[in-house]
Amino acid sequence: MVDYLHPSGFNSFIMPFVLGMTFVLVWCIGGAIRVIYELTPGDRKKFFLSLINPRIMAKNIKEWFCDCLFHVKLWKRNKLLGYMHSSIAFGWFMIIVVGHIEVFLYTPERIHRIWYPIFFRYFVAVTDHTMSGSFFFFLMDFFLLMILSGIILAMLKRAYSLLFGMRRTTRPSLTDLIGLYSLWSIFPLRLLAEGFTADISGGSFLTKTLNHLLHSFYSDPTQALPVWWAYSIALGVFMFILPFSRYMHIPAEILLIPMRNAGIPIRYSRKGISRLQVYSCPGCGVCIDACPLSAAKANIKDATVYLNRQLKRNNKKRIDQISDKCLLCGKCSSVCPVGVEGDKLRIAQRSTRKYNLTPDYSSIDGKQFIPQGSGKILYFAGCMTHLTPAIKRSLVSILEKAGEDYTIMDENGGICCGRPMLMAGRRDAAQQMIEKNTSIIMASGATTLLLSCPICYRIFKENYKLEGIEILHHTEYIKRLISEKRIDISKSDIKFAYHDPCELGRGCGIYEEPRDIIRAAGELLEGTKNGAESICCGGSLGSLSLGDEQRKRLIENALNNLTVASPDAIVTACPLCKNTFKRHSAIPVIDIAEVALQSIEKK
Repeated sequence: MVDYLHPSGFNSFIMPFVLGMTFVLVWCIGGAIRVIYELTPGDRKKFFLSLINPRIMAKNIKEWFCDCLFHVKLWKRNKLLGYMHSSIAFGWFMIIVVGHIEVFLYTPERIHRIWYPIFFRYFVAVTDHTMSGSFFFFLMDFFLLMILSGIILAMLKRAYSLLFGMRRTTRPSLTDLIGLYSLWSIFPLRLLAEGFTADISGGSFLTKTLNHLLHSFYSDPTQALPVWWAYSIALGVFMFILPFSRYMHIPAEILLIPMRNAGIPIRYSRKGISRLQVYSCPGCGVCIDACPLSAAKANIKDATVYLNRQLKRNNKKRIDQISDKCLLCGKCSSVCPVGVEGDKLRIAQRSTRKYNLTPDYSSIDGKQFIPQGSGKILYFAGCMTHLTPAIKRSLVSILEKAGEDYTIMDENGGICCGRPMLMAGRRDAAQQMIEKNTSIIMASGATTLLLSCPICYRIFKENYKLEGIEILHHTEYIKRLISEKRIDISKSDIKFAYHDPCELGRGCGIYEEPRDIIRAAGELLEGTKNGAESICCGGSLGSLSLGDEQRKRLIENALNNLTVASPDAIVTACPLCKNTFKRHSAIPVIDIAEVALQSIEKK
């Protein structure tokens, strides 16, 4: 049915592609084996079991299409940016799929040759009685046009990134540039090569139109061979450079998605899934604008995309500098289209560092901190709340007005929750605190642990094992009291701008409870960036190296975001955020507990 232009099915021009494909397959298989081997035995078992779990596999397949091919997260962020990425990724995928279908249907005896679907138009000839006018010709031209439109947009993005919702883009490395230009050349060369042979091997609206145009310049079909060589070389160059460029994220993400869905966390190590996340970074630069540090131009080079680049190069000095400077606000993680956890990668890096100090809390006698009394609610104020006493006083007043049976765990001193130590990568020291606090809480007889500090709240939720004890942040608790009508809130005409604390919002997913309280007490105003994209206050304990002057610019940037609608006051639900903002804000900064108490007392 199909005439072979080259009965042997081989031509030496395919070798750049074959060598490149062989190289990248060996590299990726070796890398996957290395990552899986570096997992803990428990994580490795969990991963392999997830591959035979129908529910998890269905989720993997969905995310492979949504994240790797359609780039749904980028579409939601900016439609032009989403189309640019998905047109290239999905278009290339479909060209490969359709090419394999063609070979399977028309030359099945050659399906085992990896190059054949890629160079099908070179090796076969068609007539009106074979494949001429085939639907597959149209599909090939359609998806090729889709890819070319994406490449044109990618070129435009390099010059006018604001059109794509990005103030800044990543500065490419040398290997990134080689990969970029080889990628951009692959598909114009494919169009040209298939345009040369469209009258012999078939084509559709794109390739046949080009063929008619080319016929005015040439008549000898053998003149097409140099273009097929160029197409193969472009493919080969891209594949050889792929492991050393940002484009390694293409195969790495295929493994990252099932590992993430299997529940494999980043451990205190740069190996295993930590290594996989580094190579899954697409280098898109979305995290640059998102990072609060980018408010100062000098800090742009400290974004997660540049950390991952330095991790690949194993540049220890720069890795340490970037890791120490980070606020660990998690905003880069929340906007990353791939789900790279930049904050956790930095903590993993910090945990590998050697310090002159070795903190040891094993000698602390936890029994002295067991609270007197047997309240059902155990209130742990935490270090930062004790430094912001108005929050503690307000919450205690609310507890009393609600008639709660409560006890304050750290009224006369206590042990830190341990999260600052975890942020510094000192897991062993943090674990000592966790164990002692666990003993105190379990000995108290309480059924609810109440926190007013999101930093404490997050670690109690994620790292403590408190069987039979409900853990609540005071925003959840106050909202519950209002819903149960145990406290009566009076609404005023005060305009409140709410700031989402990093640890409470991005860290624990609590966004609506504080807003519901504010709506009950007054008028809620939103900043330009809010929710998952809320700007860090700048006072985060996560940074190990930022000084006051460096933080000032970050704080002012966050305040400008919150005051854009001219509120009467700024409300937050974190003692650290309140303390940080108060030093620079021109309007009052209060905690959600203070808002609730003031509204109760107005009744």
